[in-house]
Amino acid sequence: MHTGATPVGDTLRVILERAHEAAEAGVDTVWFSQGLDIDAITVSALVGREVPGIGIGTAAVPMYQRHPLVTAAQARTAQIATDGRFLLGIGLGNRAVVEDAFGVPFERPIRHLRDYLRVLRSVFETGAADVQGPTVTARLPTTSPTGPRTGVTPAIPLLVAAMGPQALRAAGELADGTLPYLAGPRTLAESIVPTIVGAARAAGRPAPTIAVGVPAAVTADVAGTRAHAERTLAAYGNVPSYRAVLDAEGAIHPADLALIGDEDAVAAGIRRYLDAGATDVRISPAAFRTDDDRLRTWRLVGELARRARTATGADTEREQAGIG
Repeated sequence: MHTGATPVGDTLRVILERAHEAAEAGVDTVWFSQGLDIDAITVSALVGREVPGIGIGTAAVPMYQRHPLVTAAQARTAQIATDGRFLLGIGLGNRAVVEDAFGVPFERPIRHLRDYLRVLRSVFETGAADVQGPTVTARLPTTSPTGPRTGVTPAIPLLVAAMGPQALRAAGELADGTLPYLAGPRTLAESIVPTIVGAARAAGRPAPTIAVGVPAAVTADVAGTRAHAERTLAAYGNVPSYRAVLDAEGAIHPADLALIGDEDAVAAGIRRYLDAGATDVRISPAAFRTDDDRLRTWRLVGELARRARTATGADTEREQAGIG
């Protein structure tokens, strides 16, 4: 089990402070979402330079707004900046944002996902690409003025924000895992996990990472925090991809999936996701109402991660590497 957190803030100073807090609490990875205000890969690179010993990932960068060769170059830069600790999460994004904000047609999404992943995988593994698909053309020669191109070392894990069956199959065949959000334990166990695991197995790929995003808050004010989560998560109920997994779970409001309560209650909720097949749990900040709630939650998931590492002997490896 690995745990993740999303440090959000209005300034880079605040984001860095909260990333340090998450690392000190024992959280394994910090994740940054892509909005229209800041660039997630750039923030990942900056945070990775300042906060050692913790994974840095994006969850997730939409694909339609940037060419995969541009995304690959940004990811390689973040990998250098983080000394090999970067994880690239990408996704199709929201049709309304893609078409309304960028004026880009949201066409053939699954074909585009497959073409995009083919380019990224080729660049990451070989340093070059020669892909001419129905939705993407990418030609990066095998040699450059300074010599032959090489892949990225260490490899950059490539994850997809996939929850529908076609996207999950593409992620299983061509990527390293998925980043579901607001997909509850039943949906994971009955749909998401078997689909992506089966696709990876059929393609001869390793077992995928399933890093599920969960709104959670350890708090003494359950009612107030629940009301806050209902406000901050309400918009997700109108987005088709989220509505589909909410309906599959039998949830009416996105906040129905928020884990809110004391340490025991939230830990039990996280365990249900792990029992359903999640390999990683990413804590969304949507339910945080106070700084104290955020810190209590991060300390809990840090403690859960430490217990998991102890059980597998990974803590010894981290100490030998000078981490944590």
